[in-house]
Amino acid sequence: MKILLFGARGKVGSVLGPRLEEAGHAVVGVERGDEPALSGHDAAVDFTRPDAVRANVEACLGAGVPCVVGTTGLGPAELASFDKVASEKGVACFVAPNFALGAVLMMRFAAEAGRHFERAEIVELHDEAKVDAPSGTARATAQALPGEPPIHSVRLPGLVAHQEVLFGGPGELLTIRHDTLSREAFVPGVLLALERLPTLPRGITVGLEALLT
Repeated sequence: MKILLFGARGKVGSVLGPRLEEAGHAVVGVERGDEPALSGHDAAVDFTRPDAVRANVEACLGAGVPCVVGTTGLGPAELASFDKVASEKGVACFVAPNFALGAVLMMRFAAEAGRHFERAEIVELHDEAKVDAPSGTARATAQALPGEPPIHSVRLPGLVAHQEVLFGGPGELLTIRHDTLSREAFVPGVLLALERLPTLPRGITVGLEALLT
């Protein structure tokens, strides 16, 4: 595939770009201020910032280029806009708060545990440069649990992406934790999303769990 990679020199993009090329894709890196030609590309991948992603993705979808979006901090308005433009243009837009397969399984296990425990709290830890708090993964996890579990956000140097969900019951504590030790962990999920992108329905699809059948 011919791929536009927005945020190619960022923390995720700088890891992802070479791995996409190793997988046989042709990658064109895009940074803030660039005005790439959108036509002729099979897909666009965005790992940028919440204040940049909407313009990037809407431009690509408007040009008929399907998108894979890993930038977090998106709200309902952005998701609704992506769905509208993608549907009108007849292309797919895939959005995931986390592309690490283990993190998606962690959320799935937490949802199952939430059926049996009344109380839970979420602790998410990320690098100090992460803009949004709580993280998209933490918010997605909370939505899958009963009630409104508190989310505690930690931002410190040296961290990548970590989350634990603690369930408390009489005389016991269950902890489900996932640690992303390197941004290499996101590569398999992005490759899977690109592989499945041509088969996804028009409009928006949210969550890597939709691809893990």
